[in-house]
Amino acid sequence: MSDTPSAENKPKKILIVDDEPIIVRVLESRLKTQGYEVVNAYDGQEGLNKVRLENPDLIILDIMLPKMDGYRVCRLLKLDDKYKHIPVLMLSARVQNEDKEKGMAAGADAYITKPFNPKELLDTIQALLQT
Repeated sequence: MSDTPSAENKPKKILIVDDEPIIVRVLESRLKTQGYEVVNAYDGQEGLNKVRLENPDLIILDIMLPKMDGYRVCRLLKLDDKYKHIPVLMLSARVQNEDKEKGMAAGADAYITKPFNPKELLDTIQALLQT
């Protein structure tokens, strides 16, 4: 008998792209307790590289990032046939309607502002992973 989980049992992989280590740690801890596999990146370019390397099931993406902002990262992923199917949840301190509209225009599947409600975040992640 093999110990490797079948595709159905394999935990969903979530990539967190945020330049604030405390946010990354809080998210990572919360997601791991929910059974998700978590991968981290701390700037936009590293985030793009990790998507290509790890092929995550979902991306939590900050907007204000070093090297490349979240809007650009999201746009580049959504224009690429290989990655456009991956849901992108933008998680940002930018609370203006225009920021949210810009995020959705870049291709984000959801937009949540910081500070975030943990239940809302987990519910949104679960909904995005089921589509």
